[in-house]
Amino acid sequence: MEADFKTYYRRLVHKSRNQSLLYAAGVLLLGGVLAFYGNLVPGAILTGVALLLILVLHRRYNAKYYRRLQLLEVALPATWQPLLEKNVEFYAALSPSDKVIFNRRVQFFLAEKNIEGIDTDLDETIKLLVAASAIIPTFAFPFFEYPNLKQVLIYANSFDDKFRTERFEGHTQTIAGMAGNMYMNNTVLLSKPSLLAGFQNQDNGNVGIHEFVHLLDKADGAIDGLPEIFLTHTYAIPWLQAIKAEVKKIKKGQSDINPYSLTNNAEFLAVVSEYFFDNPEKLNLNHPELYQLLCKIFQQDPEQSR
Repeated sequence: MEADFKTYYRRLVHKSRNQSLLYAAGVLLLGGVLAFYGNLVPGAILTGVALLLILVLHRRYNAKYYRRLQLLEVALPATWQPLLEKNVEFYAALSPSDKVIFNRRVQFFLAEKNIEGIDTDLDETIKLLVAASAIIPTFAFPFFEYPNLKQVLIYANSFDDKFRTERFEGHTQTIAGMAGNMYMNNTVLLSKPSLLAGFQNQDNGNVGIHEFVHLLDKADGAIDGLPEIFLTHTYAIPWLQAIKAEVKKIKKGQSDINPYSLTNNAEFLAVVSEYFFDNPEKLNLNHPELYQLLCKIFQQDPEQSR
């Protein structure tokens, strides 16, 4: 995979700058016309205000890209790569050049998304695992940014549907992760022990990947198990047919896929995505059709990279 972040963001800024210059030229032309007809002072004021507004809007619209270009000049902490190598099997299997891409995306993610602990302290490893959870399913799309995500809340343990943990009376701790909605929109909630367990034990699923797949599914406006930003119309019908066939097997006890996937199509996608990234060899062996469709959705073949 190739991803020249510096060239990509420079081009975006350059394109926006050219558009701003065109607007500025139009404003200067208008100011000249006003001055020609004797409205010198109003024309000068209007021109100055309009040019300042164009400059402010350009800088605001491109602030993220300017910030990323600055980040590219900053060396990554020396501890990151060893921690990722130790804790993230997906990362450890990448080529050196792909690790460079992964590292930069971790850098962008941690610089732009707020990761906060709820009744728990967060060390570097936890933050890196959150970033890895986001990057793994989108690794084939190096410029994808999770535009609707602002923060990730890490709970000391599991929580209930009212976001209560063991310190609240009447709590029922059953949830390990959630892609927030309503007033918790733009937020992912994760249980710290569950996040760690997902990367330490490849057979028990991965709540981080699970919740970020929900965000990908949500990016087209609906959490429905059809991530249209990645899934072309060519594969949409085969994917739905594969879900239907596998659901029948799960109900009959003839499948090793977590029965939680029966909840709805969105949960099916998230559950099999955990399986796909955590144990691709086993998924390909037991469910080759599902595996190939997931390769198409995520545009990567994790089995071949290991």
